[in-house]
Amino acid sequence: MLPPARWTSRHLDLPAESAGDTAPVIGAASVRRILPGHDLWDLWPIQEENGATSVLEGRELWMALSAPALGHPESRHDQARIRLLGKIREQWEDLGDAFADGASPGSREWSGSAVRRPDGTVSVFYTAAGRRGEARPTYRQSVIETRPALVAGGGGIALRQDAGHREVLRSDGRTYLPADETDGVPGRIRAFRDPGWFRDPADGRDHLLVAASTAWKGGFTGAIALAERRGGTWSLLPPLIVADGVNHELERPHVVVHDSWYYLFFCTQRHAFHPAGRAPTGLYGFAAPSLRGPYEPLNGSGLVLRNPSTAPDQAYAWLVLPDLRVVSFVNYLCGAGVDPRSAGAAQARACFGGTLAPTLTLTLDGTSTSITPTGRPDQ
Repeated sequence: MLPPARWTSRHLDLPAESAGDTAPVIGAASVRRILPGHDLWDLWPIQEENGATSVLEGRELWMALSAPALGHPESRHDQARIRLLGKIREQWEDLGDAFADGASPGSREWSGSAVRRPDGTVSVFYTAAGRRGEARPTYRQSVIETRPALVAGGGGIALRQDAGHREVLRSDGRTYLPADETDGVPGRIRAFRDPGWFRDPADGRDHLLVAASTAWKGGFTGAIALAERRGGTWSLLPPLIVADGVNHELERPHVVVHDSWYYLFFCTQRHAFHPAGRAPTGLYGFAAPSLRGPYEPLNGSGLVLRNPSTAPDQAYAWLVLPDLRVVSFVNYLCGAGVDPRSAGAAQARACFGGTLAPTLTLTLDGTSTSITPTGRPDQ
């Protein structure tokens, strides 16, 4: 097993903002809510086992996190549910909550991934945050799998509600710190979440990539954990990347194979760097000749895509699809110099998007990348 790649401070001598790595400014007039009355964020497709987006009755099938669009946008994390979405050509439709009330072992549902199996079931891997029935939100994170049948009829599509939800992976307390804090706020807690499913074309084995935390100087630092399915159970392996005190939150890790390179992507926010603001909120990535490495940072620094300096929090939760389209959600459209997380509820709500962002396209050339706009969120 190769040692993990280390993302260190020497990688963050970032170049000046350039057209090749900077997303266009999102104008408020272009923000169109596809789920009225609800915030929507952290989008992912239901995949086929070959990585393609699942299609049923002419609809692409997607999932996202949702919560009622009330109060401070940061409070949405304490109410998050996974939503099932359909896409027909250029139109999105709401297919309702993915799971029945109380089905999850957590008090809310955070990000994950999903793959449709040949028998018509869908393996949904997600993060259960907190504990079901707790009096107030806590921050224990569990990697859960449920495998409901996907059913269609009467013009609708749904997941059957009778499938069990079980924890399939947990931090070992040695290589990976437990994410079991009672108190905290998102962005300042340890991580063991965001399971991303990936089948390695080299050997056909299934893996999960997980946003994790490792010990660092009395605190913690971000890492990307790898797990492999062996004999019907998931086994933790050493991390692929450790942030070495550079950053404490490497979220939504996922892998895309392109031109024989393995591209490992993750996203992080400017306040998660050490020190805060050392680098921009953006999509970051590493590349390697195989899933296990050795990895090197893309573009020398790891930066693939950043928000523009005039709107440093405009989008987040980027996900690169196999065809190299990049999806995300509209976060805060406040200008530079504003920290919307600490702003009052009314001010933060006024500049929060809470819906899908315009799609971008990524160009990959070995360890060099560039991005170009594709169009509206419905394209």
